[in-house]
Amino acid sequence: MRTHPIAWLLTAALATLAITVLMPTLALAQTDFEGGWASIYHEDLPERLPGPELGDYMGFPINDAGRLRADSYDADRISIVPEYQCRPHGGDYQMRGLSNMRIDAILDPVTQQLVAWHTRMGFQEMERTIWMDGRPHPDDMAAHTWSGFSTGTWQNNMLNVYTTHLKENYMRRNGIPRSDKATFTEHWMRHGNYLTIVTSINDPAFLTEPLVRSQTWVLDPGQRMGRDICEYAEELPRERKDYVPHHLPGTNGYLTEVADWYGLPSIVLRGGVETIYPEYRSKMPQPEKPKLVCDRYCDCGAGANGGCLLAPTRRAR
Repeated sequence: MRTHPIAWLLTAALATLAITVLMPTLALAQTDFEGGWASIYHEDLPERLPGPELGDYMGFPINDAGRLRADSYDADRISIVPEYQCRPHGGDYQMRGLSNMRIDAILDPVTQQLVAWHTRMGFQEMERTIWMDGRPHPDDMAAHTWSGFSTGTWQNNMLNVYTTHLKENYMRRNGIPRSDKATFTEHWMRHGNYLTIVTSINDPAFLTEPLVRSQTWVLDPGQRMGRDICEYAEELPRERKDYVPHHLPGTNGYLTEVADWYGLPSIVLRGGVETIYPEYRSKMPQPEKPKLVCDRYCDCGAGANGGCLLAPTRRAR
């Protein structure tokens, strides 16, 4: 008996559809992120390399609780409290720090389809897994980790990543906190040898609006990432073993330094949702102590000061 061509095509189509429906959901990679990546620091260079100034909350939509928590921060705790010394960045901050990155594709050994992306940072060996196989996020009572639990989906050639289950950490290295209730979304976009990742953080405990940041990487095929082992050590003596350096409310005398150094109105440094919008410049008050000459982090990242030295002119002499 001869099979009609149309009947044969229909049978093949139905078989293909059945296989597609019955197979486990595995992501087809639409952009290849695999390889070694070197960070480019033209975005927020002073914050990411030398580090943010104490008391500078500009551009952060923090609420009163976040502001109070940041005001209590004392940087000496990194030197005095061993538990803080080897604490890794949270998943939302890992790509902001001073570190190269390697991205590996995890493939199903049978189908060779993409199951997950795995990232490893050079600093303190921080690692993340971004699941691409459609698995759900755990329930709220599941363990929270530094990197959190991440799942990814494709939107054309852009990878969207959603992360939950984060341990409490910081959004900025001057004490601005990020709670364990926070989640964040990333958008990974590759243009040739450049990778741009835009991150949006939602934190009901400390933010009134999402905090949006971006960072860019360049492909580095010759990169070889080694170990970065952190060891605890008491660098300074402390009065008691349970002592954690801090500032009680209203006692932090360093909060106005940055206003004096840069000639800024002190109220601007307190942050808040208004300070993230460019329109705020037209209505912010005049500085209490205006400055006519820059003498701190001048031309940071540009020209002769590519390394963002504190006072390049003075040091050059």
